[in-house]
Amino acid sequence: MSAEATEAQEPFSRRTLFWGIFASLLAAAGFFLLSTYAPDFRQPQGGATPLSKGGTGYAGLVEWLKLTNGQAPPMARGEKDLQSPLASTFLLIVTIAPNSDPAALQRIIKLRLGKHTLFVLPKWVTFPQPGQEGWETKVERLPATAVNDWLGRLAKAKLGDGKPSVDRIDIEGRKIAVPEELQWVADNHPLIAAGDGKAVLTELDSEPFYILTDPDLINNAALKDPQKAAAALDMIAMLEPAKGAVMFDLTLHGIGQNYDLGKLLVEPPFLALTLSVLVAAALAFLHGLGRFGPPRTEGRAIAFGKQALVDTTAMLLKRAGRLQELGDRYAALMRQRVAALLGAPHGLQGEALDRWLDSRDKNEANGFTARFKAANGSKTLAAMHEAAEELHDWTARRLGERR
Repeated sequence: MSAEATEAQEPFSRRTLFWGIFASLLAAAGFFLLSTYAPDFRQPQGGATPLSKGGTGYAGLVEWLKLTNGQAPPMARGEKDLQSPLASTFLLIVTIAPNSDPAALQRIIKLRLGKHTLFVLPKWVTFPQPGQEGWETKVERLPATAVNDWLGRLAKAKLGDGKPSVDRIDIEGRKIAVPEELQWVADNHPLIAAGDGKAVLTELDSEPFYILTDPDLINNAALKDPQKAAAALDMIAMLEPAKGAVMFDLTLHGIGQNYDLGKLLVEPPFLALTLSVLVAAALAFLHGLGRFGPPRTEGRAIAFGKQALVDTTAMLLKRAGRLQELGDRYAALMRQRVAALLGAPHGLQGEALDRWLDSRDKNEANGFTARFKAANGSKTLAAMHEAAEELHDWTARRLGERR
């Protein structure tokens, strides 16, 4: 069959197959990367996070700052973002949820030493509303012991008992209604107070850390009131180092902190190893596309011929450890063979046969007997090989003299 006929029967050309395989590999790599990083960019639908649109979330505050400053405030998704030089000049807003990670909060505190940071305490227990994506239902007030546990990680303080003696809170000259079941701490020098010695916004003495005890002043539920929405901007403007220098933290809520095997493969320091393996696999694939010479046929497990039989027997004897015992047996076998070749009288055996064989050698006395004893007494492979050669040479000379 001609080459043209063979090519005509192929439904696709090699170039088409190559690009098809390349596109499949590229799609597989894209799917792997997207599935690996998808959880980091999946926005939570509820809870006290800057991305949540529920009542206790802070997505409204993020949007409110975006409309006011002309750009969306940045989000810290990892410790690298918190350690960046830009983050050092921003007011970081850390919104604490009831299910936040305490160890993550300790890392944030350590990374933000000496930097302006606002910590917002949790207040409500909620659960998602079925059938309403992103909505949540307020169940009850978070127990004071749980809130004090978070507060104790920031300062040596506890929530105060009792209701405030005022019904309005003054924030930079703007009067707003006191939130329901207000959370406050005792402080003689509060930044924002709900009566004498009752602070809702306090500052630590040793660090530029601010604690907002009641989240109902800036969360989504609070921003539905125009006065509270304006007061929230006034509060943040009072704390931020420069206008518009606000950043929200997402690391406390586990966003961007999920590490798995897929991330290890595509991030430093293992990225170089992954690329090396992929390049090696590509080179092996390209090498396999072409063949150098005809394919090698597999040989027989047991070859034909006397040589193969001898080699196989020698291999079996070597594996059995019986080679050292072959010297005397080889000598006895050669005695019988030489006697038959030289025509020794029938019935001669042992030393009588040895003397008859010695008499065939006119140039050397006891020529056969000496060689027989050397082969009979050899114990090493080298000695047996040398003795066998001597016996073979002696036999060959005697046969040549006879002819």
